[in-house]
Amino acid sequence: MEKYFYLGAVIVAVAGAVSDVRSARIPNKLTYTAILAAVVARTVLLGLSGLRSCGLGILIAGGLFTVLFVLGAMRGGDLKMMAAIAAWVGGTHILTVVIAIGLAGGVLALTSTIFSRNTIQTVRNVVQLIAYRFTSGLQPHPELNVQAPGSKRVPFGLAIALGTLFCAANAAWWR
Repeated sequence: MEKYFYLGAVIVAVAGAVSDVRSARIPNKLTYTAILAAVVARTVLLGLSGLRSCGLGILIAGGLFTVLFVLGAMRGGDLKMMAAIAAWVGGTHILTVVIAIGLAGGVLALTSTIFSRNTIQTVRNVVQLIAYRFTSGLQPHPELNVQAPGSKRVPFGLAIALGTLFCAANAAWWR
């Protein structure tokens, strides 16, 4: 049954990635509808355990990505997209999916940095962010965050889709 829930997650992730690449936005209509559809599907097909798994997935992924949102490292659409993916995937597999998405995001960021020829400036910014975290805690950096004008951003919706697709293909292949 879990393979089919992965299919729902992949469909939502691909739709979010297309929107994010095209317009740098992931629409609320997509994320909220996806969360509701996942809750209904898991509850109807698996009963209370499906609802519990859905809620646990949202809690885990939503909690992790809320921290990134508070730090200014992620936008709200990405956070809501992760909650939607977590609702479909459920609590059992969400950490694997989060790790795959994180790795995909890292590869996309590294590729973007190399091709834009901003490697030295990026390393300086990372060092500055680390120093800022040690002195200021969880406050967003005033200049180095996704909301700052002129900041380069990688469409994280694409990383979400790639990581989700990898995990779904892995689940389909090995089960």
